[in-house]
Amino acid sequence: MFGRMMNNYYYGKSGKGDFRKDDMPETRMQLFWDTLRTRLSGLCRLNLIYMIIWIPALLVILFSGSELYSNLTAYVMIQENDYTAYVERITEAEGEVRLTEEQYNEIKAQEVDLADYLRGAFFRMLLMLFPCIAITGPFTAGISYVTRNWARDEHAFIWSDFKDAVKANWKYPLVLSTITGAMPLLVFQGWITYGQMAENNMILMVPRILVVLVGMIWAISITYMHPLTVTYDLKLMNVMRNGFLLGIARLPFSVGIRLLHCIPFLIAAAAVWFFGLELMMGMVLLAGYYMIIGFGLSRFVTASYTNAVFDRFINPRIEGAKVNQGLREPEEDDEEEPEETKEETD
Repeated sequence: MFGRMMNNYYYGKSGKGDFRKDDMPETRMQLFWDTLRTRLSGLCRLNLIYMIIWIPALLVILFSGSELYSNLTAYVMIQENDYTAYVERITEAEGEVRLTEEQYNEIKAQEVDLADYLRGAFFRMLLMLFPCIAITGPFTAGISYVTRNWARDEHAFIWSDFKDAVKANWKYPLVLSTITGAMPLLVFQGWITYGQMAENNMILMVPRILVVLVGMIWAISITYMHPLTVTYDLKLMNVMRNGFLLGIARLPFSVGIRLLHCIPFLIAAAAVWFFGLELMMGMVLLAGYYMIIGFGLSRFVTASYTNAVFDRFINPRIEGAKVNQGLREPEEDDEEEPEETKEETD
């Protein structure tokens, strides 16, 4: 009984029909909402598999954010209060005072460069995130394959097709995720380094801006690279080249799809900033969203968008490639009238 239940959970139930021809959507937006409604529970199950590889990254963000918040709170408290006020606030909040008055005054007398501390803390977080993101590539190939099929109303088993896609495509996605993990670290360090050098030579502002542009171009190009890897038989350099060309050719939409993925972060930030939600609670709620459906929904949106882009720019150039899968073809609506009807109208 348990085995059959797990099989149905990850492989789905047989006998479920897809759209009839008359029910097939006519536009991309209709196709997106219809397939999303049909696959919503499947996305939650798929997300449970995919989120496993992201647990280290989530833990790094949660612990780094918690440490940064605690240190900043302590810094502000020490700078704004004398020892008596500090004791009262700490006793009320934590019930225990760890600093003597001499230690407190010694810390307060130190000239702490807050900007340097923030830069160092952010750099350490990015450094720890690098290997956590680098290992996600093969799993991203798996979820990209399943969501690609679902987004164009094709069948895909959650576990078996995910696993097969990982086994067949793990090399290139691993390289792509390694670059993706390193890019924020390199961009941040380049921005800081060239910014310090530009204080004495303004011409060095040019490479500083170029570093940021490289990071932005990679961020919009990677949108297409994983779907390209699981859809076409391409070499790694061709995957990166086509991803770059599509990202630039569809620049407004490429930027828009990246900003769309930022909406959960903006909602969490608004809840903390405007509605007084505790920072750690906001981070926990955000992590909970991604653990339930966030990753799967994000990949599904990306798959729906890239399917449309590939149908417009790539598939028509490939002999025998299917175009507009999941959409009703125009000729299906232009059936000829029966002969009897034509005679009656004559």
